[in-house]
Amino acid sequence: MTASIVDSAIASRMSTRAFTSKAVSRATIEALLQDAAQLADGGATWPWAAHVLQGERCASLCKKVCEAHDAARADPSLLAHYREEYDYYPAKWVSPYIERRRENGWGLYGLLGIGKADKDKMHAQHHRNYLFFDAPVGLIFTMHRSLGYNNLPHYGRFLQNVMVEARIHGLHTCPQAAWNDFAKIILPHIGADIDELLVCGMALGYADEKATVNSFHTPRLPVAEFTRWMD
Repeated sequence: MTASIVDSAIASRMSTRAFTSKAVSRATIEALLQDAAQLADGGATWPWAAHVLQGERCASLCKKVCEAHDAARADPSLLAHYREEYDYYPAKWVSPYIERRRENGWGLYGLLGIGKADKDKMHAQHHRNYLFFDAPVGLIFTMHRSLGYNNLPHYGRFLQNVMVEARIHGLHTCPQAAWNDFAKIILPHIGADIDELLVCGMALGYADEKATVNSFHTPRLPVAEFTRWMD
């Protein structure tokens, strides 16, 4: 594999939010997961566990979580029941991170014609997460809770490899923290035991190139904004 292939895969990776129904073969999924697992992991714990959902198993999970998402909107008190197990996002956002987050969120919503007062449209767009954006493959990632959060950086490298390998195979992905709120529904559905922790979900498939939402690209920071040179 030449460096140019990897460079192209990294540069073309994006959060895809609309997929075609074209199937992805099991052989392709196995190959990209196997290649993604070839990485440095301090302590060689290999903490990741991937649960691949397709067909009816995927559709039934989407139905359960979509119903819960709608119910929580109708009765906000249910949010306490579905709260994620750990603080994925900070309790309080500070500058410059809150500005970056808003730029990304309102950039996407603006492209889709969703204004700050369009609560119904916001809910509908967020709801798309729980359909894996119509991707033919839904991935749910877990790890054993005894390992501790120090393993999350290693896990993050694995997830990045999955997304890059997907591009090498002509596929697109969307990593999704949105699923974390509904771990109480998801973990039993995928047969995970009480010792497993939901890390995130991910949509996998072929991008719908005609979908407006896929023309959105998250702004990136130039090197000068995140690098300090110590000469």
